[in-house]
Amino acid sequence: MSIRAASIVHLCIKELAVTAAPLFHLAFPVDDLSKARRFYGDLLGCEEGRSSDEWVDFNFGGHQIVAHLAPDETGHRSINQVDGDAVPVRHFGLILSMEEWQSLADKLTAHGTQFIIEPHIRFKGQVGEQATMFFLDPCGNALEFKAFGTRDQIFAK
Repeated sequence: MSIRAASIVHLCIKELAVTAAPLFHLAFPVDDLSKARRFYGDLLGCEEGRSSDEWVDFNFGGHQIVAHLAPDETGHRSINQVDGDAVPVRHFGLILSMEEWQSLADKLTAHGTQFIIEPHIRFKGQVGEQATMFFLDPCGNALEFKAFGTRDQIFAK
């Protein structure tokens, strides 16, 4: 392949990476698949995909998360301090628009969700200002949902 052809291929691959973000896959432990189905499917609205007696796939904002039956591995154990909050080290979630975040916070509050960290604005007036909330699924896994005023704040330093 010529240097010019290699450059064109490199540019095309780079362009694809910018325009078509890769999807992630996350497997996590649960102690009861029916509790996971009610929480992720019914409460959070994640469409269920394939499943077996030991796992179930969910569409988590277009990404694949898989609840695996592993009762001995559930729950969170460690925290770190972040802007005055005790943040569970092991957690996952989505970055939503501000409107989606507020709608979810309202839905979870109305549902009686007990938050680990109540919905609020973190790093207020600073680079990386964000709306955030943390709560546990019924198997003890910590989730964080957040939103930024603008996407360029996601990785701002």
